[in-house]
Amino acid sequence: MSISQAPEAIASENINLIGYNDLKDRPAFKIAMQEVNGRFYLYLSHFWVSGWSVLDVTEPDKPEYLNFIEGPDNTWTLQVQVAEGILITSLEKIPLGWGTRPNDPPEAEGIFIWDVSTDPSMPKLLSHWETGSDGTHRNFYNGGKYAHLSACCPGYDGQIYRILDVSDPSSPKEVSKFSLPEQKKGQEEELQEGLRIFQHGPAHAENGRAYLPYARGGMVVVNIEDIQNPTMVSRLNIYPPLGSAIAVHTVYPYFSKGFAIANSEALKEKCDEPLNYTAIIDISDETNPRLKSLFPVPEPPEGYTHKNFCERGGRFGPHNQHHAQGLDCLEQNEDRIYLTYFNAGLRIYDIADPNLPREIAYYIPSDPTKRLGLLPETLVTQSEDVLVDRRGYIYVTDKNHGLHILKCSI
Repeated sequence: MSISQAPEAIASENINLIGYNDLKDRPAFKIAMQEVNGRFYLYLSHFWVSGWSVLDVTEPDKPEYLNFIEGPDNTWTLQVQVAEGILITSLEKIPLGWGTRPNDPPEAEGIFIWDVSTDPSMPKLLSHWETGSDGTHRNFYNGGKYAHLSACCPGYDGQIYRILDVSDPSSPKEVSKFSLPEQKKGQEEELQEGLRIFQHGPAHAENGRAYLPYARGGMVVVNIEDIQNPTMVSRLNIYPPLGSAIAVHTVYPYFSKGFAIANSEALKEKCDEPLNYTAIIDISDETNPRLKSLFPVPEPPEGYTHKNFCERGGRFGPHNQHHAQGLDCLEQNEDRIYLTYFNAGLRIYDIADPNLPREIAYYIPSDPTKRLGLLPETLVTQSEDVLVDRRGYIYVTDKNHGLHILKCSI
């Protein structure tokens, strides 16, 4: 698809549109990338259909749609991770309000492990690992022996942290698991539905530590030096100021800088919930992390259709950060944060001064003209995930749009 067919931006500053692909009317969610023989392959999960797409984005102004791999029936397939020629995709029960058959069990749950080393455009299924429950939501794999899962588990309430040995990808084996005390069924506290404790987002595993985003359970740091016996190092409750039932959606540590970036996820449309934020957390003393600063909240540009983003409809607030994960094909800029913000589009922040993060660029795609999924109630742009390759090209997905390919001009 040529750039002339891409929807125009509502507003942008210091970001240019490079390319666009309509994904054959399959709006995407999570994004992963590998580089093979100088070619860049993008792997996308989808919101409203079960399955995964593969694109060649070597020429970002002319992204080529290579393949769609159909997933199991009535199954959420939201997460993709790829490294060292191995693709790991999540399988999950569809929650109420997100599918047409919420009371039916999924056809599959857990993860699929695929070989994408031989032919990156044609994943070859190697194995299927099951949780024994409702599946996995957000997982972490950046190569090596272990995959780190946000997974359901019999006997526990909500997702917990489960570690798999995938050294033989045709026969993955669980090594260990970690949960918070409130999650053990029969021992959990009586919590309102909105206060449930669960590991929503992906772990970030590095340097013998796993940083876990535990929704209203806070940011949890786990020692995984003994991979068979993960133990808690610390737990920081940052609800409030981070709001919503998923108060800590993502945690990404920058060990060389001594801080982590954590954000909540906006859940309710038109801001019908506590305001959601992105925060910088001081982790220089991992046993006593503390809140350092908050990112500025996006403001509508001059001439915008509404006086604030809340009135526009859809969700407004942070969702996903660019996860570099140490992969050579992805940008590794520790002074710049790329963050999707639902109806406020993509926001880019400079964090060279962690005490004063500042916005330096934004891109707000135009509203979709065709409804492709159940949500949002008001058909507006809802920027979902972001990934940045080592060339500086930015990939952004949306609930009812195709794939935008952008580049920051500063």
